[in-house]
Amino acid sequence: PGINRLMVYADSFHISSTYGLFAVMTTTRPEISVEGSNDGVHWTPYTFKFKPGPLDRPPPLVAPFQPRLDWQMWFASLAPVESSPWFLHFVYRLLQGSPDVVRLLENDPFQGHPPAFIRATLYDYQFTNFAEWQSTHNWWKRKPIGEFMPAVSLKNFRVKP
Repeated sequence: PGINRLMVYADSFHISSTYGLFAVMTTTRPEISVEGSNDGVHWTPYTFKFKPGPLDRPPPLVAPFQPRLDWQMWFASLAPVESSPWFLHFVYRLLQGSPDVVRLLENDPFQGHPPAFIRATLYDYQFTNFAEWQSTHNWWKRKPIGEFMPAVSLKNFRVKP
């Protein structure tokens, strides 16, 4: 509410604007966390270069880059996993340990040895307010929405590129 009044006021001066369709396309920030495991019990998230992930990481400056994978992850989060066949190929390559695919990420939590399982969990991310940031030093807070993709392994992967 307060920010909307500020935007209406600033709009009259033509000094700022919303970013076209994306200003109203979504009102929440669903994010997919891709996690790997060797035992199916303990899960370690992959960190993307430009997506929210670790709660204490500030939003990155991406201009003039177009982080294609991270951008596509946002679109994928808006529909069921079946709507993004490329995501299944991405997961398959992570399970294989493809160096070209792992290089697209900020880090390889499995240090060149691909995990036995990968799953994807959907979260709703929000910025923390100033008081939360002061006490936690977290830029983000998140709530689980649910499963985006169940745990898969190379043995039970149905879609093979």
